[in-house]
Amino acid sequence: MLRAHLHYSSGVLLFAPIRGLVSFIGGAVTAAILVIPDWSLQAASPVRAPDARPRLLDSSFQFTEGPAADSKGNVYFTDQPNDRIMIWTTDGRLETFMQPAGRSNGLYFDLRGNLLACADEKNQLWEIDSEKNVVVLVKDLGGKLLNGPNDLWVDPNGGVYFTDPFYKRDYWGRDEKQIEKENVYYLPPNRSEVRVAAGGFIRPNGMIGSPDGRRLYVADLGGRQTYVYEIGTNGVLSNRKPFVSMGSDGMTMDAEGNVYLTGRGVTVFDSEGKQIDQIPINKGWTANVCFGGERFRTLFITAMDSLFALDMKVGGAQ
Repeated sequence: MLRAHLHYSSGVLLFAPIRGLVSFIGGAVTAAILVIPDWSLQAASPVRAPDARPRLLDSSFQFTEGPAADSKGNVYFTDQPNDRIMIWTTDGRLETFMQPAGRSNGLYFDLRGNLLACADEKNQLWEIDSEKNVVVLVKDLGGKLLNGPNDLWVDPNGGVYFTDPFYKRDYWGRDEKQIEKENVYYLPPNRSEVRVAAGGFIRPNGMIGSPDGRRLYVADLGGRQTYVYEIGTNGVLSNRKPFVSMGSDGMTMDAEGNVYLTGRGVTVFDSEGKQIDQIPINKGWTANVCFGGERFRTLFITAMDSLFALDMKVGGAQ
């Protein structure tokens, strides 16, 4: 089996394609031998539109991450090595929203329509309004730099959960952690002091919560596990349970409660953790995913230097 260590937006990850090899040196793709999936062999899907295949929208990036849709379905995503946030509009236009952008990674919209960003350059959490004004919501924890906010989710009350794994960046001026543990944190709706929401991970990464605000799914990419928590009063997490024996870089959820994990394409699980679909992507590592478009029935997929779209029969969770 061929193996490659991936370095960039998601840190060092183990990726083992069956018939191909992708390798990175300093964030650049140095080799890629990939086989395009034979979609004629794919079984009927409970979530994809009939005969739908991922469409390549654009491949003019260096490494794509963090897709998030606004209230109209426009999809914002990051091209982290080029330090920019891009937009794929509902009418099919590609625009630059912000550059530079604090080396933003994961993105999510808050209840007021502001774009929240895991600003990796200085290990911060940002709020960006429509005029591109930036407010730093979290700059440190007790005077210590965070490891590197990576992915986030906003609960129905406006509280923000985010993962904080440590992936050494060549643009940092430090080599070591200032906070030893790699945790999930919670910033309450009143934006008061951030607190640890959950620990016990090797390297937490992707996350998504249910629209009713009762469950939070957190992927421990380093531990190759995804867990589900109950969300209680004031954002307190409890009753951690294994969901699936698979980590994930990014995650999303559809309106039927199915959970979408990324890495080797997109793997879809129902709410009980049973795999119901596998969506291959012919670009190597698949970093992240979200629903967008006019009816939120398009799955947008960031993979390596590309952005893909896939027509779905289910809509995204709202």
